[in-house]
Amino acid sequence: MNRSSTSRFRFQPLLPGDTGRFAGFLSGFILLLAVLPILTMIVMSFSGAANLDFPPSSYSLQWYRAAWQTFVSPDASDVLSLGKAMATSLWVACLTMILATLVAVPASYALTRCEFRGKGVALQLMSLPLVFPMVVLGLALLLIFDSLPFQMSTSRLVIAHVILALPFVVKNCTAAMMSIGSEVEEAAQMLGASPLRAIIDVVVPLMKSGILAGMLLAFIVSFNEFTVTYFLYNIDVMTVPIWMYSRTVSSLDPTVFSFAVLIVLIDFVLIWALEKLVGEGGVSF
Repeated sequence: MNRSSTSRFRFQPLLPGDTGRFAGFLSGFILLLAVLPILTMIVMSFSGAANLDFPPSSYSLQWYRAAWQTFVSPDASDVLSLGKAMATSLWVACLTMILATLVAVPASYALTRCEFRGKGVALQLMSLPLVFPMVVLGLALLLIFDSLPFQMSTSRLVIAHVILALPFVVKNCTAAMMSIGSEVEEAAQMLGASPLRAIIDVVVPLMKSGILAGMLLAFIVSFNEFTVTYFLYNIDVMTVPIWMYSRTVSSLDPTVFSFAVLIVLIDFVLIWALEKLVGEGGVSF
C-alpha cells in the first residue's frame, strides 16, 4: 500500500462545532428518551379502542369528543368540574407569577448589588426549593397551614407555588442584573434621579428579558405543579393536575390523555413565546 492510499484512511480531527456520528447518535437517543412519554401520550389520545393497549389497534377522535363533552357538560358525579379546575389553575398561576416577580426583582437587585453578611447563605437558601423533596415540602406546608387559627384555601396554594417558582424567577432576574453595570445608576443619579427612581426608570427596564423569562417560568411551574398541591388542595379548590389525577384513581379514564395533550400544547406555546420574547440567552433554568 503506497503512501497516497494510506493518507485516505488517516484520522481526520474534528473541527470545533463538529459532533461526529457517535455524538449525533447519542444526542438523538437522549432526545428520543426525553420525548418518548409525550409521544406515547399523544398516540394514546387518538386511540380508537376501548382498552389501553399500546400501540392502539385503531385510531379515532373519540376521546377528544368525550373530553369536550366533559368540559361543556360535566358529569353530575364529578365533585368539581374541569372548568372550575381550569379557572383555579389559571388564577393561582397568575397570582404566583405576579407575587414571585414582585419578590424576585428586589431580591435579585440586593443579591447582585449589595454586600452583606450571610449573602452566600441567602443564595443557597433561595435555591433550596429546587432540591428539597416535594413530598416533604408539601407535608411541612400542610402542617404549617393547618396549625394557623384561620382557614386558607386558594391562598395556601398560591403561597406554596410562589415558594416553588421563586428560584426560577430570582435566577433569571439575577442573570439579567449581572449584565447591567452600576454606572447606569450612577449616570441617572448624576442627572438628578433619586436612587429609587434610578432603579425603577433605568435598571428595571434593562432587566426586562430576565423578568419576562422568570414570569413565564413561574406561570408554567405553577400551572403544572402536582406533588405539593396534592397535600394542600381541598374539595372546592382543585387544580387541573389534581383533577386529572382524580380521574385515574379508581380506573384510568382515557380522556385524561386528551386533556394532557392540551396541557402540553399550552406549555409549548408558553415556551415558544418565552423564546420569542427574550431569546434563549435570556432564560436561566
